[in-house]
Amino acid sequence: MFPSTIAGSLPKPSWLAEPNKLWPQWRLQGDDLAAAKLDATLLAIKLQEDAGIDIVGDGEQSRQHFVHGFLEFVDGIDFAHKVEMGIRGDRYKAMVPVVNGGLKLKGRVHQLEARHARAHTKRQLKITLPGPMTISDTVADAHYGDKIKMAMAFAGLLNQEARALEADGVDVIQFDEPAFNVFIDEVGGWGIDALHLAIDGLKCTTAVHICYGYGIKANIDWKNSLGAEWTQYEKIFPALAKSRIGQVSLECINSRVPLKLLSLLDGKDILVGVIDVANDTIETPEQVAGVIGDVMKFVPKERIVASTNCGMAPMRADIAQAKLVALGAGSKLAREKYA
Repeated sequence: MFPSTIAGSLPKPSWLAEPNKLWPQWRLQGDDLAAAKLDATLLAIKLQEDAGIDIVGDGEQSRQHFVHGFLEFVDGIDFAHKVEMGIRGDRYKAMVPVVNGGLKLKGRVHQLEARHARAHTKRQLKITLPGPMTISDTVADAHYGDKIKMAMAFAGLLNQEARALEADGVDVIQFDEPAFNVFIDEVGGWGIDALHLAIDGLKCTTAVHICYGYGIKANIDWKNSLGAEWTQYEKIFPALAKSRIGQVSLECINSRVPLKLLSLLDGKDILVGVIDVANDTIETPEQVAGVIGDVMKFVPKERIVASTNCGMAPMRADIAQAKLVALGAGSKLAREKYA
C-alpha cells in the first residue's frame, strides 16, 4: 500500500552536466557522454533504492530536457534554426526547434537507459515520455499547418517508442502533459484523443502527469496569480476519469488544489505529490504521511501512490536526495498508520 515513485527527473551529477539548471550543458561528448549517461542512470536507480522508493525511474539522466530529449530522435525537426516562441499559454518565452517536414523516428529513443535500468533493478521501473499536447506546444510548426494534426503525428511516434519500452521490460510508462493545465478546453477534445493514440496497444501501466511545473521563477509567479484555490482541474478531471489512462499524477503538498476535486478521478490510481519541488525545505516523514492521510478522504487508499509534485532536475543534488529519503520514509510511515 502507498507505493512511492518520482514524477520523473532528478538532478544530474555535476560530472555529467551543469548543476542546478533546467537546461544544463553536457560536460562530455561522444562516447564518453554516452557512457556517462548510463553511469548517471545507474546512480539514479541506486539513490532511489537506498531511499526506499518502490517504483524507480531513470531520473531522465540521458535527456537535457524532458521534451527535447525525445525530439532529438525525430526526423522533420530543425534544431539549427530555432525560433523564439511563447509556450504554456505564453507564460514564458523559449527558443524552440521548428517542424519543417513529416515527422518520423530516427530509431529508438530511450532504449539504452531503459534496458540499463531494467538490468540493474528488480523493482518496478517507470520511464517518462513527453505528452503529444505538450510537445506540440514546445515546437514551432512550419509544415503541418494544424496543431491537432501535428500533435497526432507526435502521438504516433510516442506510441512506437512506448510499445518498444514495454518490450524492454518497463512496467509503467508515464506521459508528461503540463499543457493539460494550460489548454483546459482542449483536453476533453483532442488532448485525450492524442493521449489515447500514444498509449494504444500498451498492456503495461500507463500514467499522465499534470502539474503546475518545475520550481522555476516563471512557474512560481504564474501560480501566485491563480488565486486562493486552483480549480482548473475541475474541468479536466471528469474527462480523464473516462479515459483509458491508468494513473493520474498531480501535485498536492503546498498546493492550492482543493483535494475534494480528486474524487472526480474515480477509478484511477492517483500519484499524489507529497514532495514539493518548488522549495528547498526537506519534508518530514510525518508531513508526507499527513498529505496521504488528507488525500484518503477523497481517494481509496489502495489507489494512492506517493510521488513528487514534479521533476527535480533543477534542484541541488543533496536537497533532492534528502527529499527522496523523506518520500520513502513518509510512505513507509503511512503504511504503518493507515494500513
